[in-house]
Amino acid sequence: MKKTILEAIDLSKSFQMDETVSQNILKNINLEIYDKEFVTIMGPSGCGKSTLLYNISGMDELTSGKVIFDGQVISEEKEKKMADLRLKKMGFIFQQPHFLKNLNILDNILLPGYSNKSENKRSIRERGETLTHEVGIEHIAHKEISKVSGGELQRAGICRALINQPRILFGDEPTGALNSKATNDVLDLLNVIHQKGTTILLVTHNVKVAARSQRVIYMRDGMIIDEKEISGLDHSEEAIKEKEMVLGKWLINLDF
Repeated sequence: MKKTILEAIDLSKSFQMDETVSQNILKNINLEIYDKEFVTIMGPSGCGKSTLLYNISGMDELTSGKVIFDGQVISEEKEKKMADLRLKKMGFIFQQPHFLKNLNILDNILLPGYSNKSENKRSIRERGETLTHEVGIEHIAHKEISKVSGGELQRAGICRALINQPRILFGDEPTGALNSKATNDVLDLLNVIHQKGTTILLVTHNVKVAARSQRVIYMRDGMIIDEKEISGLDHSEEAIKEKEMVLGKWLINLDF
């Protein structure tokens, strides 16, 4: 039986444009993400997919509804407690990784671990060094942020997101600024992370990215329109191409 790790119930988000007009960005979203699942969210620009990601991860405050993470109603938590939960149980990767320019790659990776304060610094540093080795960036660990490629920087961002061994990894267009080779490298890495048991939820516009996931959720106009299970295929090159074809036909029918 599948175990739910993250759930949105009647989630809505609106922005007040002026005293009389508000804009509804998310409209009564109901969504379940299962433990150890790899899910992608797709849809046209402006449909609300990034807003949904930020609301269900507690990075933004929803207007109404409820979000439950790991059995806890996080939509009712104070920001200080929510920030602590994000630090310890969630990881985040973005299209443009946010690093401190005065720290080298490894120190940026270690920073959330040191902020966690639940382990000694030696253990955190050992994990950080192990992560850089696993993703193939140990040779740039002591370089400045400005001295590495976009693909290397994104892999460093993934290491940082994993430093506290999160239950779930969120990503907002994590390959959007990368070339084809760097994109494939990052996707291969995400598949390895998923196979080790981490739940992954990504926002993407790229069919190649979605083809690596198990389930694709499609949004339009602030609502979930449809979803498609694609977990029956493996991750070989031929299987991924087949997934891309299946998703392409599905998206055409949705007027993608």
